[in-house]
Amino acid sequence: MSSGLSVVFALYPGITQLDFTGPYEVFARVPHARCLLASVEGGRIAADEGMVFDGVRRLESIAGCDLLCVPGGFGTIVALEDQRYLAELRRLGQSARYVTSVCTGSLLLAAAGLLTGRRAACHWAWRDALLELGAIPDEGRVVREGNVFTGGGVTAGIDMALTVVAEIAGKDYAESVQLAIEYAPAPPFDSGRPERARPEIVAAASKRLDAVRADLDAAVRRAAEALRAAPA
Repeated sequence: MSSGLSVVFALYPGITQLDFTGPYEVFARVPHARCLLASVEGGRIAADEGMVFDGVRRLESIAGCDLLCVPGGFGTIVALEDQRYLAELRRLGQSARYVTSVCTGSLLLAAAGLLTGRRAACHWAWRDALLELGAIPDEGRVVREGNVFTGGGVTAGIDMALTVVAEIAGKDYAESVQLAIEYAPAPPFDSGRPERARPEIVAAASKRLDAVRADLDAAVRRAAEALRAAPA
């Protein structure tokens, strides 16, 4: 079993907190794991629903890590064009043993040039945006491509983290973590994927997301242009 696992959650304003707190709960249970929250500025970070996290490290102060985890959230719109943030993802991701993301976090990995030509998962509403950033959209809930593990929307982060823990510490240990956190999903409705939800439910959810769609799509286009213009 691996020991001394260093895990960095690369945060930014407007993250979805469950995107990283779910994986945090799993990764923190690896023996001797050290989980750090970090952002460009450090200090305090507010999630997209107002929850605030304090004592966040500065990304530039972290020399490297074994595992990098990038969450999604509506703050992705701004983070896609934050070159300081993307540069830190690139730096840490190039030497990490495992590179991971949840939800639209895969768009940020792609914008940093870490997913070029690789299959990746993303939130269903933004999955196709991966194409513009040079990645290959995959409908899987957890997608592995080499040392890169990407999870779909929000709750898929727990599945992704358990998959990585099985790689690090073995299937039996990962199963024991799943049992310890009593992760036995039994949702009251079978509407967690667009292909399983009723059409009117998909339409209602899509309508709510339309409020940010134009801004996110524009940010993806600009990030794709910057990625193509970057030196090889």
